[in-house]
Amino acid sequence: MSEVVVFPRQRRGRPTATTAEVYQQALKAFCIAIREIASRLDFKVSSRGWCYILEEHGLGKGDFDAAQRLINDCRKTGLLPIGICAEDQSRLPTVWEEVTDEDPDDYADDWIRTLEEAHESYTPIWFWDYQGYYVEMLVEKIDLKTLFSPVCGEFKVQITNARGWSDINSRAAMMRRFKHWEGKGKICVLLYGGDHDPAGLSISDYLMALFEEMKDHPEIDWDRLIIHRFGLNGDFIDANNLTWIDGLETSSGEDLADRTHKDHFKPYVQSYIQRFGARKVEANALVVRPVEGRQLCRDAILEYVDEDGIDAYEAALEEEREKARRAIAERMAS
Repeated sequence: MSEVVVFPRQRRGRPTATTAEVYQQALKAFCIAIREIASRLDFKVSSRGWCYILEEHGLGKGDFDAAQRLINDCRKTGLLPIGICAEDQSRLPTVWEEVTDEDPDDYADDWIRTLEEAHESYTPIWFWDYQGYYVEMLVEKIDLKTLFSPVCGEFKVQITNARGWSDINSRAAMMRRFKHWEGKGKICVLLYGGDHDPAGLSISDYLMALFEEMKDHPEIDWDRLIIHRFGLNGDFIDANNLTWIDGLETSSGEDLADRTHKDHFKPYVQSYIQRFGARKVEANALVVRPVEGRQLCRDAILEYVDEDGIDAYEAALEEEREKARRAIAERMAS
């Protein structure tokens, strides 16, 4: 196990000056440890994701909820940076104005350098025009979005956090993209990465049902969609020793393992319990295995992305960018 991070605990009852001071020192040490771990990560995680990381440093599963609350409290008071946790992009405001602090000469120099390098961002062709499939990804938690984004960026795969995805506008936007690429002869694929629980294992049918609700709309109809759930799966969980959580609590706070739950006796729940028991693995658990998690993502994408197509795309893009470089140089020289 990595170095132990002690979870600070307050004693029951009214604290004395001494016990309060001991707790504050433990809390500061806890926050210092989190900052140190964060400095070694190349991606951001949610407050829940931090619980899985801290489990590698001694946090018990029974303390996950308390640790999540404590981390958020420390972000509010300044003991931890607010940005220590991943930001929900859907909640960001629209920015109308940005002010530069450069003087005019520095500003002009920056723009000249920008022009000299502008051809490197010139992209007049689509990656997917050189592939037989068009691929997007939907993930259950923001932790997976931040973890997988570098891989998805490499292959031009749009990645969406499933939170709020059932919103009609968000769903329709994805379906319009599928319609566009199907019209260009591509087979459309939606890769899904999420929790290992009864709903997660039956997600393909659920997602397809959501699409089918709108499939006949003239703006977004399409004929074929492959929904491929690539994780979390049992063999990956076992191979990477990911954390099982007892119970099958849902987002509503109810437990599917409870015989009084309205869905308890549904086939998808019963088949899951018979196979795995009344336990689950949250997608956030992947944050403690970032290398393996990104490889899982990469392997799923490469089932549908042709590497010869990548080479053809990169060669064509380099040729187009060279044309742009020459055009810019000619205009700057005149």
